Formats: sequence, structure tokens, C-alpha cells
Amino acid sequence: MKFLFSFLPTIFVFLSLQVHSEIIKEIDIKGISNISRGTILAYLPFETGDDIKQSNLPQITERLNETGFFKKVLVDYSNGKLLINIDENPVIKYLDFLNYEEDLVLSEKLIDSIKLNSELGIGDIYSKKNLDQLIKELQTLYQLKGFYNAKISTNTSQDSNNRIGIEIVIEENEPALISSMQISGGNFYSEEDLLDLFDIGTPDFFIVNYFTNKDHFDQRKLEAGLESIKNKYNEAGFVDMQIKSAEVKISDDKTSIDIRLLIEEGSQYTISSINWTGNFNIFSKEFLINNLDVKPGDIFSRKALLKSLREINTFFGDKGYAKPEIKTSLTKIKDETSCILTINIDENKKYYINRIEINGNTRTQDDVVRREVKILEGQAYSKTDIDNSINRIKRLGFFKDVAIKTLVSNENEDQINLIITVEETKTGEFTIGLSHSNASGAAFNTGIRQNNIFGTGNVFNGQLTNSKAVEEVSFFFKNPHYNKEGHSISYGLFSKTTDAASLDVSNYVVDETGLISGYGVPLSSDTDLEASVRLSNISLACGSTFASEGYEPVQCNDKDNIDFNVNFTYSNNSLNDFYNPTKGNKTRITSGLSLPVGDLEYYKFEANTSRYYPIMNDSTILLKGNLLMAQGYNNKELPFYKRYYGGGSSSVRGFDFNSLGSKYPDGKAKGGESSSLLSTSFITPGKRLGIDNDNIRIGAFIDMGSINEKISEFDFNEIRSSTGIALSWLTPVGPIGFYYATPLIQKSGDSTESFSFELGTTF
Repeated sequence: MKFLFSFLPTIFVFLSLQVHSEIIKEIDIKGISNISRGTILAYLPFETGDDIKQSNLPQITERLNETGFFKKVLVDYSNGKLLINIDENPVIKYLDFLNYEEDLVLSEKLIDSIKLNSELGIGDIYSKKNLDQLIKELQTLYQLKGFYNAKISTNTSQDSNNRIGIEIVIEENEPALISSMQISGGNFYSEEDLLDLFDIGTPDFFIVNYFTNKDHFDQRKLEAGLESIKNKYNEAGFVDMQIKSAEVKISDDKTSIDIRLLIEEGSQYTISSINWTGNFNIFSKEFLINNLDVKPGDIFSRKALLKSLREINTFFGDKGYAKPEIKTSLTKIKDETSCILTINIDENKKYYINRIEINGNTRTQDDVVRREVKILEGQAYSKTDIDNSINRIKRLGFFKDVAIKTLVSNENEDQINLIITVEETKTGEFTIGLSHSNASGAAFNTGIRQNNIFGTGNVFNGQLTNSKAVEEVSFFFKNPHYNKEGHSISYGLFSKTTDAASLDVSNYVVDETGLISGYGVPLSSDTDLEASVRLSNISLACGSTFASEGYEPVQCNDKDNIDFNVNFTYSNNSLNDFYNPTKGNKTRITSGLSLPVGDLEYYKFEANTSRYYPIMNDSTILLKGNLLMAQGYNNKELPFYKRYYGGGSSSVRGFDFNSLGSKYPDGKAKGGESSSLLSTSFITPGKRLGIDNDNIRIGAFIDMGSINEKISEFDFNEIRSSTGIALSWLTPVGPIGFYYATPLIQKSGDSTESFSFELGTTF
């Protein structure tokens, strides 16, 4: 009996709970219009079959209100039915941003991103909470850019279909400008040197400031400059350097800003010794020491150390050790300005290539990409081979972007899958219409040009050009991988009529019809050798004046000739991109000989090279050199229509097309047996000057070159030079080049041209 009485309270409580708790038999939701029943059920903390009490109903109301989807939520429960009455928030029919200036703070691209992340896009359920959060984010964004007087308001309008339109009205007002910027506490570097590390500050020159807005405050640029100061000091051995304070003082009217930075340099450390620890057997310590740019006794430089460690990482990667762990630590010697550098290396396991996948090639065939990959499945991992393979794929010019991901195989822990993802770009076009070139002027063009026909990687060009200067019909085909060894084969037909008078040369017309065929073999992954034969029939018609004494009377009498020309071309290409390279070189050397089996006897040698050197993270130095020579043999003159000309977009810019060198009596350029050109350019992305387009590059250049009538009579007086600025824009129809140049070295009577543009040219 005592046992039974002891359980009575428990039984009573249990029965009480059963009385107040019921099972949900049905859920009835009323007021649904835009939101699905399933969405609402997903947010409920209960479902059919669960126990529920009246005290649970506020919990349901709170959970639904948290979604922000509803103006009002009423919940009731009776006789097994859970009844939910809702009043939905409207659906957004538009979200417009008004009165902002493009690219000042906001841009169309940024606004699209904001709409996506704020869940306030067209078709989303309106939430005041989300709108309030968006306004706060916009206010923060404007303040980070120094627009402290910006005002942001909203207008909403709701229609009878429960749809709402939202207007965000922005009154930007003038930004706060930097009136002063000072850095104190530094001795090793001058304040001027440190201020130059910032993209913001007081304006150096009002014209430059007009384009760069340097005196416009930007919090992110301030933080980037502070990071640059730290890096600069760390590279010079000041490992303890600190930014003690960064004070940004805004004027009462919020129109000007004073920036005060205080730094503490600390001591400059030298390396007393270097310790090597860890688990590595593939390389000896002596080998690693010899490939380390920092030595005992050197001032510690983090930049030099990181460069060396990247090279060491590549050494291991080229031996199959894809994931070596390299860690460094500094131990400062007490009461001294020296430290012990410890480098710990664990080579980890050796990896092999399991599978190579190609993704994203919607048009280009897999094997076209795969044949550029110079590492095979089953081969040991090699970082250099993989990097070179990616560069080779980029040099095809078939893709906007090429990315690679390495994943350890799920089946075998010592095997890696290479996932190569490409994004196709336009590789050909059908054209019909008008075009313009500085060389030949306005022209009617029709034809097809395809560098990746049917996704095979083969080249096919068919062209019809009709301009005042040039009439041309041509067909050309090339298979760059004719067989498994990577040999190439090419052939084509052409018919071209050139009116030299329209090219600012002289009064003669050359009509040439023929065919060309070539065969190439690879010498290495970046180098090819090609032999080609060009057979043509040339008809020459000279104006009466041009055929007279003082011009070309002898050759003008020789009106019809057969030219049988054999060429050997060596080409090397290690560029890291097809259209916008930043690293590597491209060299092409051609030797040609017109054989006596034809009527013309001359030889030529042409060498062109372009070398790109990356500097300052995203900028590039380009060095170009061209040397072209041609001369007759067997006591025959080089045909005057085979001479070289200079001046214009592909030569010394700033001088008229085909205007350099010796002149005929009428002042037209005579051309010469040799042409030389040296050029250097500084190239940087357009975003450096605030241009929000990844396909635009801007540069400054210096050109120097000459045309000499005879190879044996080089004349320094024929050298011309110019300097200027250039812009390259990769458009959907191909690259366009613009330049503005002014001569540095010119002679009286030279014909100059400051501005020019041309399709198909880049830096």
C-alpha cells in the first residue's frame, strides 16, 4: 500500500498533463497568397501528430513573425485543429536606386550584388527588417568612402494585388576631402616615402587629382596603405614595427578630414643563423641553403624569405610532393638586434596524377584542351608541368578564364585529381560591313575567321576585302596538331591587289596571286620550327612618273614575275595569356629565300620579340624589339615593293603611316632594306585609374626605330623616337588599340600623327 501511495503524485501529474495536452490532427492555414503552404509548415515548430498545449501557441506566433513574411499572425487551437490566420507582406515588384552617380560609391554591378544579398529582389517577400538593414549597410558604405553628409531615404507604393515597389533615394552631397595627412614616429623612411604608399592623401597635382580623386577619403584604401607600411618595414628587417594609432578627424561640417598616423619602427634585425628542421629527404640541406636568398648576416627581409620559400615549395612540388608544409619562426636574441631563423619542412607524402578532368568547354573538344596538358595520368605530380600546362591552354586564345583545382582522390590517398575549368570566349566571327585601319583606310569586308573551328582547335580564315588601297581574297587553313607528335600543317590561297598610292607610298599597283603551304614540328613545349613554301605570280603596273628616272625605271619595266619563296620560322611562346599577357616572352625569327627557279632572287631575315616583366603586383613592363632585313642576291636588286616601311601603330607611333626613311622626289617614302624598332611600355589595368572594366589596359610607351635604304648603309640620322600613352580594350568583337603620341626625335619635313586607333591590336 505504501508503494502505491508513493506513486500517486506522479500519476496525478501525468494525468493532468494528458488533460491539457492534445494531439494535432489537422493544420489549417488561411490567408495564403504568395507563400506556399509548404514554406509555412517548414517554419512551424510542430507538425500533425505532435502533442500541443495552449501555452505553445505564442511560440508558433513568434516563430512565424521572425520570418518577416507577415504583417499579422493569429494562431488558435480547438478540437484537434491548429488554425493559423496570416496577413502576408507584399511581394516586391521593383527595387530602384535613384539619384546616385555611377562608380562614385555605387555601380550597377554593386547594386545587383546588393539586391541579391539583401533578399529584396523582384519576386521576394517584402520585409521591413531587411529594408532597414539595407539602408544601414548603404550608410556604412557611403561613410567608408567619406560621404558623411549623404542622406538615404525610401519611398514605397503598394498596389491592389499586394505588390510593393521600393525606391531608395540617395542624396550623395559632396564627400569629405582630405585636407592634411601626416605620419610621425618614423626615422628609417621619410614621411614622403611612406605617404606615397597610400592611394589617398593630399593631392600632389590638381590635374592628376582630378582623374584619381586622391583626396577623396576611403577607409579601405587607408587600411591598405597601413598594411603597405607594415610590409615595407618588414622587408627591411623591422619585424616589431607597429601602427600605434590611426586617427581620422572629421570637421564639424563633415566636409574635410585630417589624418594623423603614429608608427613605432622598433629595431632592425639581422639574421644570426638559420636552422633547418623537419622531415625531408628528397633534398639535402646544402641544396636548400644554396637556393635560399637570405643568408646569415643579412638584414631580415620577409619578402626575400617568402620568395625563396615559394621556390623551395616548387622544388618539392616538381618531385611529386604536392603538399609540403613549410613553416618559419624567428627567435630574437635577448639584448641584441639579431635573430635566429628556423625553417621547418615536412615533405609529407608523394602524389601521383589519378585523373584529369576538363570542365566548362561547351564548344572546344576535350582533346584540344587535353593535348596542351603536359602531365599525364599516372605520372608523379609536378607543379611546374601543371603551371606550364595552364599557360599553354591560356595561350590558345579560346578561353576567357582557365582555373585548376587539385583534389586528393577518395579511392587512393596518394593520388590527385586535376580539375581544369575553362570559360569559353569568342574565337571567330562572320563579318560583313565596313572597317577602318590606319594602314589601308576604310574597307568593305566580308568573310569568316575562326581560330577554333567546330571546337577542333583548327584555324580557318576566309576573307574578302575591298578598300581604296587593298583588294584581297584569301583562304587559309591550319591544323596545329596534325598528328600525335604535335606536328602542324597549313595551306592557303590568296589574291591581292595593292594600290601603293593609297598607302602614302608611291604611284604603282601590285597584283599578286598564289598559294602557300607549311609544315611545323615542335622543338619543345614552347618552341616550334616551321617550313613553308609560297608560290605567287606578281604583276606590276607603274605610273608614268614613277617609271621615270629618279624613281624605279628598271624594275617598272619588269612587269610580270614568278616568286618561289621558301621560309623557315622559329617561334617561342611562353606568355601566360593570349590577349593580356603579364609574364613571359614571345619570339619569332624567320629566314626566307626566293629561289632562282622563279624570277625574283632575294633573301630576308625577320626577328620579332616581346618580353613581359611583372612589377608592382598587377602592372607590367613590356620590351619589344624588331629587326627586319631583305636584300637581293646574284647582282639583283630587292624588288621595291618588298621593301620595309615605318611609322604608324605597328612601328614608331606618332609618325604618319609609311612615312619614315628615304624619300622619292615627290616626297613619298622610299622604304628600305632594313627596319629596326625598339619599344618599352609600362602597362597597368584600367582599374588603377578608376575604370571598372577588367578588359581595359592603359600604358605609357617610348618607341625608337628607323628605316634604312641599304643594309650596308645604316644612317643614325634616320632614327626617330616618340613617347605617348596607349589604351587596349578587349571588346566582344576583338581587341582595339588607341594611342596618343608625340615625337621625341624628329627632323624637319617629318609627317606626324598624334592620335590613332586600330582593330585587332593590343600591347
